[in-house]
Amino acid sequence: MVVGLREFTLRTGDGSGKPVLDESNGEELMHVQTSVAVALGNRPVESPGTLYITSRKLIWLSDVDMAKGYAVDFLSISLHAVSRDPEAYSSPCIYTQIEVEEDEDDESDTESTEVLDLSKIREMRLVPSDPSQLETLFDVFCECAELNPEPVEEEEEESGHNWVFSADQMDVRGGADEDAEWQISQSPTSVIGHSNGDEGLAQPMLELQINDQRFEDAEEMVHESETKDH
Repeated sequence: MVVGLREFTLRTGDGSGKPVLDESNGEELMHVQTSVAVALGNRPVESPGTLYITSRKLIWLSDVDMAKGYAVDFLSISLHAVSRDPEAYSSPCIYTQIEVEEDEDDESDTESTEVLDLSKIREMRLVPSDPSQLETLFDVFCECAELNPEPVEEEEEESGHNWVFSADQMDVRGGADEDAEWQISQSPTSVIGHSNGDEGLAQPMLELQINDQRFEDAEEMVHESETKDH
């Protein structure tokens, strides 16, 4: 689920200190940068605040309004870059793109309206008062992004186990379903030995297939001999 940008007002102490982190789940403070202004979407830049970069997310807290703050998880940030082109933006900044939940019924641009819906904000610019800090901020962004890789989809995980079978699931007895025999006889080594990580299981299964075949051939020879005698 995409969380996107959201309000964040949890501060330590009397509400004017650092942000409260989820330390019980391993969240750590990685970098603090003071005097950083923020611009959300196409809206005007807001008064400077303090940027806190943790191992999980970005947190910006206003220095003017103690009740104002924003946060976004690194998993919701699809792109970050250093921007120094005055034609792209008036001030050097860290430019970020944020993933949002798609809503086909909502075609309005909430980024430039008076009513701010943070869940619709797709772009955020972080403007430090000291542009020489951009490279440092970018490096920290990269480090924390690596700590938060994209989760593997459940369907992909399940597809990786399609060829793993237990002995109970494999029927090699005479008269078994033809499809089941075909799956086993194609490559017993790849199905059993490689998938389960035990090559020793492949050889007994192969021998069993051969022995079954010989048994069937012998049964046919006996049947033909009895027919000739009659």
